Amino acid sequence: MEHLGAWLLVIYLILINLFAVAITISDKQKAKGGKWRVPEKTLLLVAALGGSIAMLATMFKIRHKTKHPKFMIGIPAIIVAQVILVVLAIVLF
Repeated sequence: MEHLGAWLLVIYLILINLFAVAITISDKQKAKGGKWRVPEKTLLLVAALGGSIAMLATMFKIRHKTKHPKFMIGIPAIIVAQVILVVLAIVLF
């Protein structure tokens, strides 16, 4: 039963990262078409909720938001914070 939590976490991280890829690609397509965009707050929230690595990789792959300091500094900062939280969780628990 103790492995259930780990599996749920893995499933959650897979899903949030797939969602991060999808909304990043969607925002890029909307930007090209001049349509209603995904709010920057939403993109950053999804990154903070666990989709940061996939979002950053997707941004570089499709060259989206790579000239925006909010994203080029913000998302790596989120990744660093997430790594620190994981290390603290491992050490403390």
